[in-house]
Amino acid sequence: MLGSRVRADFPFLEHPPLLILSIFFTAMRRVVVTGLGAVTPLGVGIRRSWKRLLDGQCGVVNVNHRDKRFAEQPCQIAAVVPQGSRDDGGWMASEWLSRNDERKMALFAQYAMAATEEALQDAGWKPTEFEQREVTGVCLGSGIGNFEEIYNTAVAYENGGYKKVNPLFVPKLLINLGAGHISMKYGFMGPNHAATTACTTGAHSIGDAARFIACGDADVMVAGGAESCIHPLAIGGFARARSLATDFNDNPEKASRPFDADRKGFVVGEGAAVLILEELEHARARGAHIYAELRGYGCSSDAHHMTAPKENGEGAFMAMKKALKQAQLPPSAVDYVNAHATSTVVGDAAENAAIKTLLLGAEGKQKPSDVNVSSTKGAVGHLLGGAGAVEAVFSVLAIQDNIIPPTINLDRLANGFECNYAAKHAQPRQIDVVLTNSFGFGGTNSSLCFARHTK
Repeated sequence: MLGSRVRADFPFLEHPPLLILSIFFTAMRRVVVTGLGAVTPLGVGIRRSWKRLLDGQCGVVNVNHRDKRFAEQPCQIAAVVPQGSRDDGGWMASEWLSRNDERKMALFAQYAMAATEEALQDAGWKPTEFEQREVTGVCLGSGIGNFEEIYNTAVAYENGGYKKVNPLFVPKLLINLGAGHISMKYGFMGPNHAATTACTTGAHSIGDAARFIACGDADVMVAGGAESCIHPLAIGGFARARSLATDFNDNPEKASRPFDADRKGFVVGEGAAVLILEELEHARARGAHIYAELRGYGCSSDAHHMTAPKENGEGAFMAMKKALKQAQLPPSAVDYVNAHATSTVVGDAAENAAIKTLLLGAEGKQKPSDVNVSSTKGAVGHLLGGAGAVEAVFSVLAIQDNIIPPTINLDRLANGFECNYAAKHAQPRQIDVVLTNSFGFGGTNSSLCFARHTK
């Protein structure tokens, strides 16, 4: 009898999992962005990269000079981090790392270390107290990681045997060592996590890091992605899969052309980006500058094909829809979509279809031209595991500066592309809510929703 009365008065007790979920989501803590850092093909440092992006500049170059084996390949271009001094926006490892650290780290991890240093400086967060370091974690991944080390060691082993294997081979090979080196340098003892989900890695790393904070596992997280695999074998593999632009070797700056009717494939890029994510009250208590709030994180799977999305963009649609659901925002609230759009024929069309399905209609925009979309991959190429992190940084800055970064090389739209794609030039707009998308081989999809933080 008593059990019946309790169930009558408190019907949710008949569904204890629903009660647990209700309590869990009610207790979720809010997550904000307090620091940014990046190493990109547009330069070392987020402010330089952002300015050059808005100016319509491009980091794609011919790479024949790097290795004679590129000459035999159909694709001889890549988006590479420029070499040079830090003051000139170039990369010189010795300006960021000791010689011993440089020797121990793969290049993708070196880029991640530089992006982290900039982001921590930007956030004003370099704790020395045990209690603060204990609640600070790292979530940083890579899609491919140290490809060149694998290749060189395999060749050395084949030619010279066991003694030719570098003792640092395995530590330099492991993708989680990017996060590991960051935690060791700064003494961060919170969650130490590395996602590797192909080209969705950067977005997954940021979303997972946000959940660590939301669930109380950390107060601050270093979150992002890094990649460096500009190697003839890696690019040759993508070319054999018919994924790359191969018609622009003599005109590399025009190769990556998202949404354009003459797009032919993506351009491999390298670099790293890091966001400092922080629990809202923690950030407020120390007077940190808040760039934006990470309101939503959605994930899905196409369950369809190894490399190609569904043509209707169903997986992308589900990821974006889930991100908005967690953010508790309607489609009409989205001011800008930073698209994954890599410049492939099928991929760009599928994402475009998904964006229109989500953002047009009774709860969304009234006409396609009201939907603001752009892809920054025309300027920086496709950073694979680092792409989602770089684009998250650009999305946050779009909110801060109220501007849509341009889609360069967009000369002619194909049928079905009816939105506003910020072709060739940045567009000033009121930007309060941004969705940024990342999709990867294997059908994995993720979308992050950033929103302007209001007190």
